[in-house]
Amino acid sequence: MKKSILAMAIASSFILGACDSTTNMAAKQKTQNIQTKLAQSTSEPELGVFGIELAARNLAIKPGDDFFMYASGTWYDNFEMPSDKTRYGAFSVLADRSEERVKQIINNISKAKDLSFEEQLIANFYNAYMDIDTINAKGLQPIQTVLEQIDDIDSVIDLTSVFGNAWLSGVSSPINAGLGINRLDPNAYQMSVGTGGLGLPDRSYYLTDTERFNDILAAYKENIIQTLSFIEVDDAATKADQIIALETKIATLQWPREKRRNRDLTLNQIARSDLLEEYPGFDWDTYFASSGYIIPELNITQPDPVKEMIKLVNSQPLSVWQDYLRYHAISNNAGMLSDEIYLTNFGFYGTMLNGQKEPRPRWKRAIAEISGTQSLGFAIGKVYVDKYFPASSKEKMATLVENLRKALGERIDNLDWMGSETKVNAKLKLMAFHPKIGYPDEWQSFEGVSIGDDDLIGNVRNLRQFFQAQSVQRERLKTDRERWGMVPQQVNAYYNSSFNEIVFPAAILQAPFFDPNADDAVNYGAIGAVIGHEMGHGFDDQGSKSDANGIQRNWWTEEDRAAFDAKADKLAAQYSEYEPIVGNFVNGRNSLGENIGDVGGLAMAYHAYQLSLNGKEAPIIAGLTGDQRFFLAWAQVWREKRTEQSMLNQLRAGTHAPGRYRTQAPRNHDAWYKAFDVQPGDALYLAPQDRVRIW
Repeated sequence: MKKSILAMAIASSFILGACDSTTNMAAKQKTQNIQTKLAQSTSEPELGVFGIELAARNLAIKPGDDFFMYASGTWYDNFEMPSDKTRYGAFSVLADRSEERVKQIINNISKAKDLSFEEQLIANFYNAYMDIDTINAKGLQPIQTVLEQIDDIDSVIDLTSVFGNAWLSGVSSPINAGLGINRLDPNAYQMSVGTGGLGLPDRSYYLTDTERFNDILAAYKENIIQTLSFIEVDDAATKADQIIALETKIATLQWPREKRRNRDLTLNQIARSDLLEEYPGFDWDTYFASSGYIIPELNITQPDPVKEMIKLVNSQPLSVWQDYLRYHAISNNAGMLSDEIYLTNFGFYGTMLNGQKEPRPRWKRAIAEISGTQSLGFAIGKVYVDKYFPASSKEKMATLVENLRKALGERIDNLDWMGSETKVNAKLKLMAFHPKIGYPDEWQSFEGVSIGDDDLIGNVRNLRQFFQAQSVQRERLKTDRERWGMVPQQVNAYYNSSFNEIVFPAAILQAPFFDPNADDAVNYGAIGAVIGHEMGHGFDDQGSKSDANGIQRNWWTEEDRAAFDAKADKLAAQYSEYEPIVGNFVNGRNSLGENIGDVGGLAMAYHAYQLSLNGKEAPIIAGLTGDQRFFLAWAQVWREKRTEQSMLNQLRAGTHAPGRYRTQAPRNHDAWYKAFDVQPGDALYLAPQDRVRIW
């Protein structure tokens, strides 16, 4: 979500009416009984007496003025950002826990005898990463072959070949390609071609003429000079200027992020035999030569930018492209090279761009590298779920998903802006949602992978070659709908429109998101709303362009689509008003899908929570009503603290609004106003006609 911080003057204190003297004796006795029962329970919630950190609140702030600070203000004011972090919140707590657990898994493997094949891969990779003495002694030697390939570029054909091999060698390219899913036939794979090649987080970093961004460009130039000094190039300052000028041209040619997420604009399928005619001036045969793919058909995600990028490839001097590639070969691989190279890279990308004061401990960096989907993440994940993810959590989560499905179905039936014809298609899509919970049913095989304990970059390259070879094999087959795009130990979730699936890795199914021992209101407000969020992606401004079978097509009537778009435009405008940093607003259009997911997901989760009560009134716990607990759970899930540099990065390059503004999503829900007595004049108050209600 993108939205600027509202200017708020918080002066008055506000204490919830549920715990004042007007509360009747029966309610008080009921509260005491519940609190006693919770305190005596042998299975207590991880957080507080019912699943929320009440001490994190700042009760001097009215919920209607700033729900983020009301729910988490005491925590926010007192929390000191760790020196190796740029952002910290509920996700960070669980990510830290996941890292500690993975570290313990690896330690246990290292101490064991007679390791299995996959255990030996894990041990060797981790040991290679942690062997800093060997890495320091090697210097640039691990990427020397790549640097020599760059030195040998003598023609545009040679340059094109290096671009085609960019992922395997770790360099950057203005034209990128990868195997994806055919949006018109989700049972088939398809090569997708787009643009890339920037060293800064977003094109706007090059194109925004302000003191802040000019300072970033100046620091970027210095980083390029320092990086090129490792290969002792002549006149590094001039070369740095040329690299930045080249990347500025690339940035100018790329579409803005809000345009790149428009699925109508990015669906441009073309037969391989027609590629050269439609996109001339580029040796596509050379570009794809090392891939091994058959590529009978492609999708060009940015047609005009790709055409213009081809012109740029041909018009810029080869020497400039070589310097560009040399810089990115070192920079992109810096985390696996010597300390001297890594710290030079960190000084810019860590500190300057994100405000990180010091590097993360090396063991954490090792775990991040080994845990990816294109690394050994699933080999570790297999051990992780056996040790840390009980079957009961998966079962309860499955029940919650079905409760949310039921709630959304009822909400679709009752929509006053959608006609019956579109509702039929919407319900078909809802019923076809495929939930994946915890971990894959079939685990990734690593048979054939070679990993040593003294060659980190070699290990990474071997894994990339392994996964590309598997990808080449898959191109000829029907798509595998059981594959996961995240490993179980990752704290996140996602929706895949081509498979119409919602996916929840094991690591996110912990407090504050999900706690089997927490109050139902808390679980519905936290993980319930996250489930709703992912379901909501199937019905956001872009996900709604695919049908129940994952095929991108228009299943709406013209009138209903126009009504939906009007609501979406209103939500985009609402979020675009937020200004976290002076002059830098949330991009409500780029973050629209996430904002629809948040606002709609909350509505679905609240509906499901009400259904769970079976017509009964929720108990008061610790002076809080069920509705108050529901919305507080949502707010504390999204609490976070960021460095200003990280906030800027999120605004310019992220698709989500910062957590502060995700917390304010309840201002679009009538129940929130009633729960916290939000009135006209409160900073977050929206008149009923201004509240956006989509799903």
